[in-house]
This record gives sequence, C-alpha cells and structure tokens, in this order.
Amino acid sequence: MCKSGITAILVLLLTAAFGLTLACDNVGPATAAKASSVPVVTLAPDASEGAIRFLEDRVKKDPDDFIAYNKLQGYYLLRLRETGNVTWLDLATRAAQASLKAMPLEQNPGGLAGLVQAEFDAHEFAAARDHSQQLIQLEGNKGYPYQLLTDALLELGDYDGAEKAWRELQKRDRNSVAALTRQARLATLRGQPEIAERLYTEATLGAAKLVPASRETVAWCRWQLGEHHFNQGDYEAAEKHYRDALITYPDYYRALAGLGKTLAARGDLAGGMVQYERVVNILPEPAFVAALGDLYKLTGREKEANAQYAMVEQSGKLSQAKGNLYNRQLALFYADHDVKVEEAYLLAKKEYDARRDIYGADALAWTAFKANHLEEAQTAMKEALHLGTRDARLWYHAALIARATGDQSAAVKHLKQTLQLNPQFDPLQAAIARKALAQ
Repeated sequence: MCKSGITAILVLLLTAAFGLTLACDNVGPATAAKASSVPVVTLAPDASEGAIRFLEDRVKKDPDDFIAYNKLQGYYLLRLRETGNVTWLDLATRAAQASLKAMPLEQNPGGLAGLVQAEFDAHEFAAARDHSQQLIQLEGNKGYPYQLLTDALLELGDYDGAEKAWRELQKRDRNSVAALTRQARLATLRGQPEIAERLYTEATLGAAKLVPASRETVAWCRWQLGEHHFNQGDYEAAEKHYRDALITYPDYYRALAGLGKTLAARGDLAGGMVQYERVVNILPEPAFVAALGDLYKLTGREKEANAQYAMVEQSGKLSQAKGNLYNRQLALFYADHDVKVEEAYLLAKKEYDARRDIYGADALAWTAFKANHLEEAQTAMKEALHLGTRDARLWYHAALIARATGDQSAAVKHLKQTLQLNPQFDPLQAAIARKALAQ
C-alpha cells in the first residue's frame, strides 16, 4: 500500500475509534442561522471499506489487540448508521465483546463505550444506561459517556435524568455537535420547535466544519432538519433539507424516506412512491414498507399494497427472533390498518413495560384504543402528551380516543390541532382525521 493510503487509513482509524463520538468534537460556539443559510457541500465518501479490511486482518493476526477491535467496532457502527443494515450491528457487538475479553473494562473504556453503543442500537436501553453510568466512573472527565447516557435515558423516558446528563455533556463539550443535537431533541420533546430548529441548524453548520467531516453526520443533521420541518407542516423546507442530505450522502436511506413522505404530503404520490421504492430496495424496514403499501393503496394498486403489507408482517416477525428492534413499528402498523389489534396491544404493552418514553406511551394508547381497552388508552395517552410535544400524530391519537370516550370537546380541539400543525402527517390517517372533524 502507498504511504498516502496508509496515512489516510490511520487518520480514519483515529476519528472512528468511538463510532458515534465522532460527532462529539467541540466546534466552538455556533452562530445561530436560518436553515436556508446552511451550506450544501458534497463530502468525499468515507474510506471505511479499506479500513475495515485492514482492521479485520489485524485482529485475525492478533486476537488480543483490543485497540484494533475498538476501532473496528467504530467502523461497523458507522456502516450501521449509513445503511441501517443490522448485520453491522451484530459485527459491532461481537467486536466490542472481543475487545472486553482481550482487555478488562477497567483498562478498556473504549471497549465499554463500544458495547454501550451496540446495546443502544439493539434497543437494549436499560443495559446501555447502566453501562454508560459505569463508563462515567472511568471517564467522567470526558463528554462522550454523558452523550451515551443522555441517549439511553431519552429512550427510556427519563427526561429529567436525560437533561441532567446533557448538562454534564455540555460542561465538557460545550456547543459540540453532540451537545447541540441532544439539546434540540429535548426542545422538540418539550414543545419548543423554534429552539429545536436553531439548535439543529447550528449542529449542521458545526458538523460540516469538523475536520475530517463525516458525511453521514452532516447528512443526519440535514435529515433532522427535514424531519423538524415536516412535523411542523412546512413541506417545502422539509423537501429542501432532505434533498440537501442526499447531496451530501446519495441514497441515504433516512433522507429517501423523508423525501418520499414529503412528496406524498405535497400531493405527488407518484414521486413519493419512487422514493419509497428506492429506500425499500436498500432497507426493507417495516415502517418504510408500510408507507409504500399505503401509497399503493391510495393509487388503487391493491395487489401491490397487500404484498407490501405482508412483507411488513414477515420482517416484523423475523426481527422478533433477534430482539425488539421493530416491535413498536409492527404494533403501530397493525393498529393503523385495523388488523390483529389485540396482538398489537400486547406488543406495545410489552415494549412500554421496558421503555417508558412518550412514544411508547402513544403506541400503547393507540393500540389499546383499537383493542377497545379505552380506560388504559386514556391513561397512556395522558402520559404521551405530558411534555407538550407538538406532534400531529400524538394529537390525532388523542382526538380519536377522546371521541371514543365521549369527550367531543377534546376530540374537536385535538383534531384541529392536528390538521393545523401538519395537515398531511400521514397519507391514510390524515384523511380519517379530516373526516372525523367534519363529523
């Protein structure tokens, strides 16, 4: 290998050592800017394939090289974030375990950090929380353990704990991309969209300035801006950000799905189908497959729609054998399409027992409503709304539950909130919301 190639690999190894912590580099105080001022740059593809081969060969020769395992695990997680393919998650988990076997965690915080990230991506959030706290005991002077703890606590629904962890992250990595994006997530959950938009914009600017910049991180930030604008019903801005993400990272699966739903919301069902077909060919995740099926259904392609719906169930069932990755998606699919509603309720209930975030509460409320467990649906829906999150889907679910329990005033209020915020939040459910309000 030429000297320049070896140098490039060494640089990449150093930046990928902790996977997600790539976004933790402090970029200094970010300047608030409108989304339109975020520069669109095309970044060179990450040379992860060569680095992975180099590291895999290295650990074959020396199974006790825990540092190589840690770097390899970081690259596996990078490929997971880029592709969504859970094969990379399996490889990352094995690499983290091999690292900790070669060197105990007391002398191997990198191996422990890798394990936490793998647990998080496998939806083992309680384990990720516990190991993050253990990591803080080893590396409490650094920011990345608090980043990992913040993420785990957010998914577990411990929002006060997550905010405390974020404050510790901010002390150590002030205005880093990691700190900004976690703060934006908290602002979104607490119903502060203007703050969230500013923070995501600052994070996007910061991510583009990192040296070396990660095109996946920049594309992810742009995708988050697209999600933010879509959820606020600003489809034109959402489309721009999704397309910007695809300029940064062509065929980025998150941005393709976002563009598909935005085109559909703007009335371009054919364009939406094209984007969803692209993303399903890359990653047949249940939510993407279901969305494509819904667009087929709306355009009268019943046979194709039913084929997609069957694929949703197949992929959901297969995932259950490997863990809980798609349980919530499968439960919501059943409830939205009024099939297997009792199974949907049991799936959502099991998930909520272990992961008590507001979207888990919403899934439990919606499936309980469809399974005619109205009292439980009311209780869970109250929990789902308690942060004041401005999400049309939450308000829509709350509206139909209120109507079923006889509270017509609340039903009308929530339906109006739904359609004012995001009138095309879902191609099938939005039509039901409009019909319910008219009635």
